[in-house]
Amino acid sequence: MRILLMSALFCVSALAHAGASDQLKAFVSEVKSATGSFSQYTVGTQGQPRPRQSGQFAFERPGRFKWVVQQPYEQSIVSDGKQLFQFDPDLNQVTVRQVDEAIGTSPAAILFGSGSLEQAFDVSELPDRDGLQWLRAKPRGADAGFAQVDIGLKGNQPVRVELLDAFGQTTRVEITGISPNPSLPQDEFRFVPPAGADVVQM
Repeated sequence: MRILLMSALFCVSALAHAGASDQLKAFVSEVKSATGSFSQYTVGTQGQPRPRQSGQFAFERPGRFKWVVQQPYEQSIVSDGKQLFQFDPDLNQVTVRQVDEAIGTSPAAILFGSGSLEQAFDVSELPDRDGLQWLRAKPRGADAGFAQVDIGLKGNQPVRVELLDAFGQTTRVEITGISPNPSLPQDEFRFVPPAGADVVQM
């Protein structure tokens, strides 16, 4: 789930009232890299919430990103554009996947990729809610692992993401403190497994 959710934009007054689809397209085309914070939690099928997680993220198109959970426990997901590494310090385990297989038709592809949204998703506008403009993306393929993702935007930035997975669970992500197009260190998305870690190739 966390791999699916990993994520701005310049506040251009001429686009302030643009539709959600136009705002997201502007975000994808104009913001080549960004850093920010996130907070997320999952609600089960019976409405029971799981503990909230929070942390920091960074990305650089296409496909390079870091999604680091800091609270209530630590976990890191790092993509160097070719491979995706998921590190669980408690287990001292690193899971390695190919990026295309891990995020090809996921919400991460929407926020961190550079391709056309319509190629992989059916995109539709939703009514405004909570002061945000919303769109819904449904994967065209049957093996995406989720049913739909709703993205709320304001000032041409993604502010909230609500993902409904294939099991009826909803994960809500709040995105804050976005800094667009920062100067990032060359090794920002380099991951080296810690000494002694169990490395699992998927």
